[in-house]
Amino acid sequence: MTKDLLLWDQTIFKEQEYFELDFLPENLLHRDAQMRSLKFSVSPALRGSTPLNAYCRGAPGTGKTSAVLKVFSELENATQKVVPVYINCQVDSTRYAIFAQIFKKLFGYPPPSSGISFKKLFSQIAKHLVEKKRVLIVALDDFNYLMASKEADEVLYSLLRMHEVQPGAKVGVITILSDLTLDMVRDLTPQVQSVFLPEEIAFPQYSPEEIKDILKYRVRYGFMQGVISDELIDIVTGYTADTGDLRVGINMLKRAGLNAERRASRAISKEDIEKAYEGSRYIHLNYTIRNLKKEEKVLLKCIVASGKEEMMSGELYECFKEKTDLGYTSFYEMVNRLEGLKILSLNTTGKGTRGQSRLVSLMYDPGEVEKRIDV
Repeated sequence: MTKDLLLWDQTIFKEQEYFELDFLPENLLHRDAQMRSLKFSVSPALRGSTPLNAYCRGAPGTGKTSAVLKVFSELENATQKVVPVYINCQVDSTRYAIFAQIFKKLFGYPPPSSGISFKKLFSQIAKHLVEKKRVLIVALDDFNYLMASKEADEVLYSLLRMHEVQPGAKVGVITILSDLTLDMVRDLTPQVQSVFLPEEIAFPQYSPEEIKDILKYRVRYGFMQGVISDELIDIVTGYTADTGDLRVGINMLKRAGLNAERRASRAISKEDIEKAYEGSRYIHLNYTIRNLKKEEKVLLKCIVASGKEEMMSGELYECFKEKTDLGYTSFYEMVNRLEGLKILSLNTTGKGTRGQSRLVSLMYDPGEVEKRIDV
């Protein structure tokens, strides 16, 4: 029996970093087409020309950020004449903060914390690009935060018109969006649309087969041999496919491994998987609710406040309308979007006035949803 038990200084992990959510694997599986499109967009920069702008669009956990970071890593290894700058717009959501990060990447130190205007900051960046003959590529991740703060137009306009202020400046922009309701054409001003003109790169949700393939890749390099069976990987795959978010499965593997180690076991059990899911399943919920619009959070709160497992869509609409004054079309679109994000479940019933109505229910525990709603 003792050979099946771990000693206190032993581990079942070979490389635990393979189960970290920010880990960038050597091979980004099932994103070859997206990687080719990104490389095509940035390739002019390698020849000293202005790159094409790109717009990466897909649900959370579909590999958008990883693909961009992978291309940026390859660019940095290939040349110093191209400067890729990744911006997390949740953290840096103003034009000044974004340009401060660009300044830091170009010069190796941050701009003065006070006493420097945006105009001067902008000028120093543009001048450096021209004098050093460097091409700037800026990736704006979670771009919806800039759109919500009304900074999107100013940020894009400043970046893409830099060559007019400083002739010879070459800048490309990649936007990354997980909010599938946003329309880059509709929601940006005509002035910005006319200079942005991005190549749209779609990131569809992974199929169950693709999810399993990716998880098996992580298992192969992350765990010691024989730690988890194919049958248990199938269970993790099923849970991951239910949420549509690859990060859930990756985190489940890490938690399950730690659960096994807590038992001093050399192998993961089904119980370890089930216990891991209880924690990992909320990764998708956390990210999704954090990125919802205020009105969408109000809609969820109506369901929570009802205390019902299911609500008739008409009853839900009355609560929603009372709190937002929005019409049925907006309500209908939000319900469908929340179903697409795998937060709501919709079923039809024959009790409606026209022969059928929709029953709306939460896919998560109402208490867990309520804890994450900040309206």
